[in-house]
Amino acid sequence: MGVEAADAVVSTDITVGGMTCAACVKRVEKRLGRLDGVTATVNLATGRARVSHPPSVTPAELVTTVERAGYTAELPEPPRQEREQEPDEQGRPGEQSALEDRQRRQLLITALLAVPVLVLSMVPALQFRNWQWLCFALGAPVATWGAWPFHRRALRGLRHATATMDTLVSLGVVASFGWSAYALFLGGAGAPGMTMPFTLLPSADDGVAHVSLEAAVGVPLFVLAGRFLEARARHGTGRALRSLAGLAVKDVAVREDSGDEHVIPVARLRAGQVFVVRPGERVATDGVVVEGNSAVDLSLVTGESEPVEVGPGSGLTGGAVNAGGLLLVRATAVGADTRLARITRMVTDAQAGKANAQRLADEVAGVFVPVVLSLAATVLGFWLGAGADPQAAVTACVAVLVVACPCALGLATPTALMAATGRGAQLGVLVTGAQALEALKHIDTVVLDKTGTLTSGHMSVTACTAAPDGIGKEAALRLAGAVERGSEHPLGRAITAYAQKSAPHEELPAVREFVAEAGRGVRGEVDGHPVEVRSPGDELKGPLAEALAAAEGAAHTPVLVLVDGRPEALVAVGDLVRPGSYRAVDRLRRLGVRPVLATGDREATARAVAEDLGIDEVHARCTPEGKVSLVQELREGGRRVAVIGDGVNDAAALAGADLGIAMGGGTDVAIGAADVTLVRGDIEAVADAVRLARRTLRTIRVNLLWAFGYNAVTVPLAAVGLLNPMVAAAAMSASSLLVVGNSLRLRTWRPARGPAPRRDRRHDRGGHR
Repeated sequence: MGVEAADAVVSTDITVGGMTCAACVKRVEKRLGRLDGVTATVNLATGRARVSHPPSVTPAELVTTVERAGYTAELPEPPRQEREQEPDEQGRPGEQSALEDRQRRQLLITALLAVPVLVLSMVPALQFRNWQWLCFALGAPVATWGAWPFHRRALRGLRHATATMDTLVSLGVVASFGWSAYALFLGGAGAPGMTMPFTLLPSADDGVAHVSLEAAVGVPLFVLAGRFLEARARHGTGRALRSLAGLAVKDVAVREDSGDEHVIPVARLRAGQVFVVRPGERVATDGVVVEGNSAVDLSLVTGESEPVEVGPGSGLTGGAVNAGGLLLVRATAVGADTRLARITRMVTDAQAGKANAQRLADEVAGVFVPVVLSLAATVLGFWLGAGADPQAAVTACVAVLVVACPCALGLATPTALMAATGRGAQLGVLVTGAQALEALKHIDTVVLDKTGTLTSGHMSVTACTAAPDGIGKEAALRLAGAVERGSEHPLGRAITAYAQKSAPHEELPAVREFVAEAGRGVRGEVDGHPVEVRSPGDELKGPLAEALAAAEGAAHTPVLVLVDGRPEALVAVGDLVRPGSYRAVDRLRRLGVRPVLATGDREATARAVAEDLGIDEVHARCTPEGKVSLVQELREGGRRVAVIGDGVNDAAALAGADLGIAMGGGTDVAIGAADVTLVRGDIEAVADAVRLARRTLRTIRVNLLWAFGYNAVTVPLAAVGLLNPMVAAAAMSASSLLVVGNSLRLRTWRPARGPAPRRDRRHDRGGHR
């Protein structure tokens, strides 16, 4: 059960059983929505309902409400218990494997009984004396036991005054088998030596009532086969999510301070403990390397294609594979707090959403089955009233019941979303749901932060110039490093690291009354002196002014250190432009997306980076409020804006844009405000995300077009007597399979890299808050 409190609203996940079509989805959503303050989104493909409700409505009440609607419901087991279920050789949980085995056995037995009936009914040359009675004996178990899942769910729906896809199938089977029994016992079809021609069009020309046993056994056979294949295909769309869950390690070797090692279940591992990762093993949880050097493979976690070198002080992500030496790692996060758990949770949440186009399908599905039942009754009455043969009337009625397919409507969006979000996770792109995909497709402007987004964020001090007649370079660095130690910004970390390196045998003093102003700088009191570290203005003179000009000329970030309100030093900080930043900007432009650079840096530094990356529009000295204003201005101008950032100063702009995109290595605040997270920290993934979104929504549109078009064509054909019920059953099953199969193509989608741009620069560039 996933539960999150926000503004007195709780979110609860419920596993719903017995849903077979979009009509079931609509019914569950409607029943839950009748409770005060409750809204629900139900996913047919995953069988889960995401329910938002006030705390006064308990999860037990939600489960009871779903059960009263005629479905089974339960709260999902905790993740730990789910992981402890032994999977089969294909990676399926034991419970699901057992269910699939039961369905397979029922399908095989049904096929063994139904195939002789179909062959004898369709090939007159094989019809021997009393063949019809053999078919009746074989067909009876199929129409009762084989079709029992449909009959059971139809009866359950009847008790709750509702009708679903199972109602249509059950009525079709009962009508076909009932007519066949009438024909055999009362209509003359049971006479020895009777033969029956087979035609795809319903007819009865010889005055003898023909049996419809081929429909009575063909409908359950084809529908059972279709649902079995559909379930396996739907299981395939969630393979990426299961592969993420499969990265979790069960046991871990913990090393004590004494040097002793012992193996414990990973669930007992606690933050701060040191564990061993041997060559070829997976990293048990997030942590920091305390001893050893190696290369780790992050491809299954973040999509990084190349192994990453790590050593003491390097961060590690749980699920990564140690490809080299022995590592000792101190755990920093365990359980639900790990990066892998957050990724899995984000992908699961994304699959619970619905595209806007699906909402129309849901509205149609809500009245689909009652309309089909009314249409079938109308068809039967019209044919009989027009003087048609009763057999032709019943056949047309059964064909209408069987051919109608609300299943495809319900599967159109969730299967595509499951496949797309899973594929995105494999490529290092996490989206929060269908709305994020739709926004990705339509964006035409991207506002880019610089430090940590276009640049690597691995900053270092390149120069430090002290003011003449001041406290001196060492003292100014010591005070600046002390204040910046409380900052989350890469620039602050670079100054602190440089100050510690300059005086390795001295501890940095403590800071009091520390204040960080996003986009401006930091200040605090150190050794009784007010110290401020911020971007310089135009007031500098002498050596500090010269140092400022030199830093801007080299496209480094100048940082001014003030002590007691007096400028004491100017520190120049350099940063590397991310490999591929130019390529990413070029790909976005080719996709019709305009790049805009918004940074807190000075004009000269910002324009130097923008010129190298081919960005024409630059907004320098941009405060967090300024970024929000820029986004609002662009949106008011009719632009659909995405913001890409990684810091606290980007959070407001990320939340205010049409789409927020956070770098995976950024702050939790930025990631929490974003709709899309680039796990692998590669800005080229933005273009991949846009292309995947466009492909996914195109797939959803094709699915819905097929689902609507199929029913619009086949139901009228059945109504006018141009469709045999057996063929109708096969067509109905095929329609769902086609929708799921089309969605499965997203699992193999690969980003097209296209031609390399004319340049791909890696310059030393500045970056400011």
